[in-house]
Amino acid sequence: MTPVTSFAGKTVALFGLGGSGLATVLALKEGGARVIACDDNPAKMAEANAKGIETADLRDADWSQFSSFILSPGVPLTHPEPHWSAKLAREAGVEIIGDIELFCRERASFAPNAPFVAITGTNGKSTTTALIAHILREAGRDVQMGGNIGTAILSLAPPSDNRIHVIECSSFQIDLAPSLAPTIGVHLNLSPDHIDRHGTMELYAAIKERLVAKAGLAVIGVDDPMSAAIAERCEAKGVNVARVSVEPLSVKGVFADGETLVGVTGADAAPLANLSGIGSLRGAHNAQNAAAAVAIALALNVSPDQIRSGLHTFPGLPHRMEEVGRIGEALFINDSKATNADSTEKALKSFDDIFWILGGKAKEGGIEPLKEYFPKIRKAYLIGAASDEFARTLGSDVPHVHCGTLDKAVEQAASDAQALDAHAVVLLSPACASYDQFPNYEVRGNHFRDLVRALPGIEAKGA
Repeated sequence: MTPVTSFAGKTVALFGLGGSGLATVLALKEGGARVIACDDNPAKMAEANAKGIETADLRDADWSQFSSFILSPGVPLTHPEPHWSAKLAREAGVEIIGDIELFCRERASFAPNAPFVAITGTNGKSTTTALIAHILREAGRDVQMGGNIGTAILSLAPPSDNRIHVIECSSFQIDLAPSLAPTIGVHLNLSPDHIDRHGTMELYAAIKERLVAKAGLAVIGVDDPMSAAIAERCEAKGVNVARVSVEPLSVKGVFADGETLVGVTGADAAPLANLSGIGSLRGAHNAQNAAAAVAIALALNVSPDQIRSGLHTFPGLPHRMEEVGRIGEALFINDSKATNADSTEKALKSFDDIFWILGGKAKEGGIEPLKEYFPKIRKAYLIGAASDEFARTLGSDVPHVHCGTLDKAVEQAASDAQALDAHAVVLLSPACASYDQFPNYEVRGNHFRDLVRALPGIEAKGA
């Protein structure tokens, strides 16, 4: 835990008693603050009370007693309209911040030189965060990894000069962290996402830019126009910028030349590592993720040999193009994290002869943007609420069958893939949210993994 001692003797309000909210309450109390917590869910209020946490309906509170208001990143700050608690805080003139900001203030007060790597981007930030942490750990460093990737930042050990915090940050978290100024800030890419929470693409991009605007080193992916513009603006303001790309660079940074990662320093370019045969880092999108991780590792004085070793031993993340196993020539891939077409595109780019399991609760645009990849698909297996809509999009271009459930889809796809008697990929990459049949993408992916591992003849990976 990181005790938040900078709020000692103060009274703060907090809304949102999920995992990070509870961790924040405990960190504030450990540091000497009084916390009055609230949640719209009565069960979470009761759970907090049972843990000795002071709770109250903040609608009835005297806001003049609060020095700050800590808001869960999952609660609307501005769009589609501010949550009632945010409205009350603004009316009372109380600052609204989140747990990342509390960490930043603690670090600034007590360990300003502590290494702090913060990562954002529309896609790839979890893989990049995990890869950075893995390379650093393999190199013998003391690493604390968390934030949006899972462990709440205040549940991690405190910042210190010999400890590196590697923290994934969502746009919601950045929006609540006005003093965010990491040692190394990483911005990977931008594509439309969370517009309902930020109002416009421009506002969403501006929030992402904050993470690198005050970084000691800004590592910025430049393969989309808005991110390239962020790099230009940061550099114009005097920020030290290293670019990453899947296209050749002529300025400082790391780029992917096919599966080879090349470092550029001044006028010199030299190969640093090769991703060939690393199943957890397939595809151009992962080449960009790996390029960013390499740039960061170099900046933190990790040797090229240690970087190469870390890349080759990286296990990947569950539900993100995760290799589950093989039956003969048929490879089974769990990409349940692909909850929209943009994410699924990364998987379709990475394979051929695909037996594609897709469907669930569709998002705007459906799978229309994926039509150029239809020639790579041998057959599609439709599940969930989006089945009829997706069947119309697939039309006569892709053979498809309505399976309804994931159980039936796995059974049929496995049979068809094995009958091909050649290299094939059974790919769960739904391009949909899971909420019609599963609580979240993790449960969906775990069920897929269990179904595959129960197939006769499976050679399971990591079982």
